[in-house]
Amino acid sequence: MWHDLSRAFVYETLHLQGRFADALHFFLYDTVKIWFLLITIIFAVSFLRTWMNTEMVRAYLAGKKEFTGNILAALFGIITPFCTCSAIPLFLGFLQARIPVGVTFSFLISAPLNNEIAIAMLFGLFGWKITALYIGFGLAVAIIGGWLIGRTKAERYVLLDVPVMQGDLHVAATSLNLAQRAGDAWKATLEIFRKIYLWVMAGVGVGAWFHGFVPAEFIADYAGGDAWYAVPVAAVMGIPMYASAAGVMPLVEVLTEKGMLLGTALSFMMAVTALSLPEAIILKQILHTRLIATFFGIIGVGIIGVGYLFNIIL
Repeated sequence: MWHDLSRAFVYETLHLQGRFADALHFFLYDTVKIWFLLITIIFAVSFLRTWMNTEMVRAYLAGKKEFTGNILAALFGIITPFCTCSAIPLFLGFLQARIPVGVTFSFLISAPLNNEIAIAMLFGLFGWKITALYIGFGLAVAIIGGWLIGRTKAERYVLLDVPVMQGDLHVAATSLNLAQRAGDAWKATLEIFRKIYLWVMAGVGVGAWFHGFVPAEFIADYAGGDAWYAVPVAAVMGIPMYASAAGVMPLVEVLTEKGMLLGTALSFMMAVTALSLPEAIILKQILHTRLIATFFGIIGVGIIGVGYLFNIIL
């Protein structure tokens, strides 16, 4: 419905034609569609999150065996609205709660890759099957990556003196009725939406420009197509950038429309969100360079592997 309305507005009401009209239609259609999906899914996740708090998660993870902890930490990353940089304070909180370093890395990897914003946008752009595959692969990268980092005895490479919490963690009980939970969820939704709606517009704007003005042949010739090197090149290209899924996902949609394979485009997006240079700079104050290099290396291999798997499957 919105597709037809936005198309009628651009081509019939404004009487526009050509590449600019195509770009404007793409911008209007995708911006409103993504905003609606974000508000809907963020509210649903925020509502569910009212039954959970950070102390509860830390208390629960602190008593779990390592690989089980990796799985649970990666799953927790799905319901946390964090980019890599904003997830680092909670990463330190996990260390303070004596949670193994490998488990904390599973969270640090999963939070930017699998948060509800990325899931909402993937669902809106590519449908539930692609979204389910992405979540599964993203969780696998986070779980296996964190477990492998734990095998390196990574605790010795933590530079920051994180004071260990004394005694046991206790979770304060909260009692809220459904109306209060809905109210809190709506406040959280608006807070997150205010932070990212301009990024959505910027990302859609770049995507609209590509959609309207960049020939498909250009992407096919220079983005590698199905060449073996396309996926690692896309992943490396994403590292210097820093953006949330909200900013980069519309570009992924257009790149795939123009001929880039989906796995290649997703490798680019995952590198942007999970392997950014700002994250490395912040982590340098906390972790030894060897551990940062190990982290980037393991996750980089995982992201490239996911890209190849997507390309093979799809």
